[in-house]
Amino acid sequence: MSSHSHHSHDAAAARCAVITVSDTRTEANDTSGQKIRDLLATANHSVDFYAIRKDDPDEIRTTLHTLPAAVEIVILNGGTGIAKRDTTFEAVAGLIEKEILGFGELFRMLSWEQVGAAAMLSRATAGVWGSRVIFSLPGSTAAVDLAMTKLILPQIRHVVGLVR
Repeated sequence: MSSHSHHSHDAAAARCAVITVSDTRTEANDTSGQKIRDLLATANHSVDFYAIRKDDPDEIRTTLHTLPAAVEIVILNGGTGIAKRDTTFEAVAGLIEKEILGFGELFRMLSWEQVGAAAMLSRATAGVWGSRVIFSLPGSTAAVDLAMTKLILPQIRHVVGLVR
């Protein structure tokens, strides 16, 4: 652990929302959404909201606008590619006030080691939306595991402390 992991402003735990963006997943086979929830729970963060939504910008935005007030971190998975149905980036980009450019950059750098040049096709992104931080991850369970373990979980307490 780095000396920064227990910064004075760090939050003890984060209140999270997990949203799976998919036209086909159900709660029974949402392995990526389950992976995010399991990793958050293991790290003692709470999941205050979980849902599966169609890959439709209006549906995604409506869900984001109706989240419980306590939610500080929103983690979406799915819809980050370049296919016609991949619209999560557009839905989220319109809401983000401060883009966390480094998240997408580092995610693609780490993905490069796993999937090679296909990493450039990922439009994983993150940013500040009011007093919340949104992380938008690809739908693949390997990608979710990578983003959560290498990027989000190591910094989540610090991130929440900064936007509180």
